[in-house]
Amino acid sequence: MNHFYNILRYAKPYKRFAIGHIISNVFFALFGALSFVALIPMLDILFEKKDKVTQIVKPVYSGIGNLKDFFKDYLAYQVNLYAENDPQKALLMVVGLIISLFLLKNIFGYLANYFMVFLRNGVVRDLRNAVYEKTVALPLSYFSEQKKGDIMARVTNDVATLQYSMLPVLELIAREPLMIIFTIIMMLIISFKLTLFVFVFIPLSGIVISRIGKSLKRKSDRVQKEQGTILSILEETLTGLRIIKGFNAEERFRTKFHESSNRFYSFSNKLLNRQNLASPTSEFLGILVISILLWYGGQLVLVDKSLDGASFIAYIGLAYNIMVPAKAISRGLYNIKQGNAAAERIQEIIDTKNPLKDKIDAVNKPDFVKNIVFNDISFKYEKEYVLKHFSLTINKGQTIALVGQSGSGKSTIANLITRFYDVNEGSILIDGQDIRDLTTASLRGLLGIVTQDAILFNDSIKNNLKLGNDAASDEDVIDALKIANAWEFVKDLPEGIDTNIGDSGNKLSGGQKQRLSIARAVLKSPPIMVLDEATSALDTESERLVQVALENMMKNRTSIVIAHRLSTIQNADTIIVLNKGEIVEQGKHNELIAQNGVYKKLVDMQSFE
Repeated sequence: MNHFYNILRYAKPYKRFAIGHIISNVFFALFGALSFVALIPMLDILFEKKDKVTQIVKPVYSGIGNLKDFFKDYLAYQVNLYAENDPQKALLMVVGLIISLFLLKNIFGYLANYFMVFLRNGVVRDLRNAVYEKTVALPLSYFSEQKKGDIMARVTNDVATLQYSMLPVLELIAREPLMIIFTIIMMLIISFKLTLFVFVFIPLSGIVISRIGKSLKRKSDRVQKEQGTILSILEETLTGLRIIKGFNAEERFRTKFHESSNRFYSFSNKLLNRQNLASPTSEFLGILVISILLWYGGQLVLVDKSLDGASFIAYIGLAYNIMVPAKAISRGLYNIKQGNAAAERIQEIIDTKNPLKDKIDAVNKPDFVKNIVFNDISFKYEKEYVLKHFSLTINKGQTIALVGQSGSGKSTIANLITRFYDVNEGSILIDGQDIRDLTTASLRGLLGIVTQDAILFNDSIKNNLKLGNDAASDEDVIDALKIANAWEFVKDLPEGIDTNIGDSGNKLSGGQKQRLSIARAVLKSPPIMVLDEATSALDTESERLVQVALENMMKNRTSIVIAHRLSTIQNADTIIVLNKGEIVEQGKHNELIAQNGVYKKLVDMQSFE
């Protein structure tokens, strides 16, 4: 239930709809109970008490013990008074009264549902937004330990599960208890003995129903986890379809998907069959209670004579009326158990601590003035340090290249300067300020990033470029494309800069995608550029075009270049050679060649991996 209360917190902004819903439900429950009580005078007129219709005597209230008789006689008196001793007119009036009460009940029932639509859908929207926002805010380290498909399942399927399982319970919170309360009041007024008898059996049926639902949360949790697995396999399949087909691995992935799908089938069957057991069980128990009620009530009418037939029939209607909300509440409890598993998975994301969250007094840094200092930093992703006591000063306007074999820590420096991760020891300073003391937005506002994999989105070229500068004009976009050596192919596309480039930019070649990612960084126009092996995945011709684009972009900017190929870094102000997270050589290209050390070997191999 704790997770249910967590979900209820999202209902606070919709208090006015909740109030409207509760008020409407008060009248819905009241008119629902009164509509059954109004049957009593009609039954009196139709059957055994026509003689009473002629008695025009205004009843006198003589205490709570005779409340039932007073209420019934007063209603009969008013009907008889306006019907002028005509039983047919009296019957017509009572029928009209019953219709009016049911009409009012349904009007307020509609209003209650009307207000609930805004409350329920608002909670779903805010919950989905909260999960998405937290997902975007969490550091990259979180996603290295999670399956993307599972996260997608939480944002989509788990929220949908809440929408159709736990959130409908919000409708029951006011309506069904009020319905039960008003109905019980009317039942007590009609017959205290009979009502007491009923309440011996209702708790017994409730215990049986609750026993059935104990394992629902566990079964539901298994279903939702398997949904995440299915989405993960699907996401991996779509992402790696080229490799799957190229290695004839379709059967392997098909088998993997079928196994997960079969598990989902099995878990779903068990969960749904347990849910399906709830309705017939509660209905049978309800009929059982009604049957016992008929027997005992019949004794009160026929033997004890303490209850008249018309009141007893109305009482049976009220008793059935109490079973409907009781059944809805029991179903709601099942739904809470099922939704609790989904709520727990959603809350797990929302409650995840973000170690890279801005400090309360974080400083906004609008510009870059002097230098970047890596001050004796050490860093590890898991157990082993990938950077050890790394120190480096980069002055404004300098181009620094980082080279070394795979695993030497080059890309880690890019991850640290952009604060995708925080250092374990030491500090990174920009103009003397620790980047952990800056707002993340202002830090990244100073940086332009071009990665090895050109990450583009299923949108137009213009919108992809404007990601870092939404205020840019079409002329600015075209200028950035020219600097990035990309205008030559963009101008020939059917819709120019408004051309959609497909999912992940798959309508373009690797070199074209990379030049667009460079153009995106150019359009942002940051003072510091971070180039993480920007040409390593390209063929020779594409590399030449991209290299020219990079040189254009790096003019008058501070650049950190993580190099894979010699052509990218030979003109750098300083080349840093890394090995196992430590600086082993540094200097200009010609100086390092003359040293005939690690750098010379890398150049000879032509492979900065």
